[in-house]
Amino acid sequence: MSVITTVILSGFPNTESFRLILFMVLLVIYCVTICGNLLIISLVSISQQLHTPMYFFLTQVSISDVILITVIVPNTLRFLLSETRLMCLMCCIAQYNAFSFAICSECLLLTVMAFDRFLAICIHLRYKSIMSFGFCTALASFSWILSFILICIETITISKLQFCGPNVVNHFFCDVYLLLQFACTDITIAQLEITILIVLLVVLPFILIVISYICIISSILKIQSLTRRRKVFPTCSSHLTVVSIFYDTVSGIYMLPSKGKSLNMTRVLSLFYTVGTPLVNPVVYTLRNKELSKAYQKMHSKVFDAT
Repeated sequence: MSVITTVILSGFPNTESFRLILFMVLLVIYCVTICGNLLIISLVSISQQLHTPMYFFLTQVSISDVILITVIVPNTLRFLLSETRLMCLMCCIAQYNAFSFAICSECLLLTVMAFDRFLAICIHLRYKSIMSFGFCTALASFSWILSFILICIETITISKLQFCGPNVVNHFFCDVYLLLQFACTDITIAQLEITILIVLLVVLPFILIVISYICIISSILKIQSLTRRRKVFPTCSSHLTVVSIFYDTVSGIYMLPSKGKSLNMTRVLSLFYTVGTPLVNPVVYTLRNKELSKAYQKMHSKVFDAT
């Protein structure tokens, strides 16, 4: 077998009859997702009442979602319109690097948001003194930097491997497990790094989120006033919804046994968490969050008054 320098992404086979429809659906979802997440970032930046730790972290998640969908969708749209689905090997590895960076940073940022809700509900008397602007910035920076460093270490290891043909990737983007199937050198270190990465940046954050919400729910149940309970729970219900959808789809791809999953099921699940979950964040928060809705209405009225 010869060493390969390019890969061919199979994309969505047997979709020729509705390729244009799929293209339009993905294009609309991409535009709505980008606009929705940019709207959240703009609202939090402009509205003084949204200058709180919770909304600061929400903007960081929105940035992560923008990176995630932008890494995947434009290239997928190009392949849907083109007959050739050729990609250079280094470009494929780079796409995986950016995709993994977005996923892992989002896992950490969702964990930080859970920690913020834990402090706000369980230790509310010390919340403002703990969650200062400097501490919030440090937590967000730690999430981005740790993800970047660990992903880069893994990517460097993968880039040093030799890959042999055939070079057809049965997916619409470069996933690491499919990429490693082409490796014709020892992949033990790469597999070990991937396992460590998943434990540190996916599994451990999920455990911390679960622990945080056990404490949160326990604190809420201790509140005797039903009215106060109804006021407290909505502050974390949107985040809990986003976390549930995000981890359900990610675990469906990487945690469940691969033997029982067809390639089509893998593509559908991958499409949902690379394209669907970035859309969930702005939809859930704008529809279920009263403060964001009020800020949008206020900004909307100012724009129309100015014109």
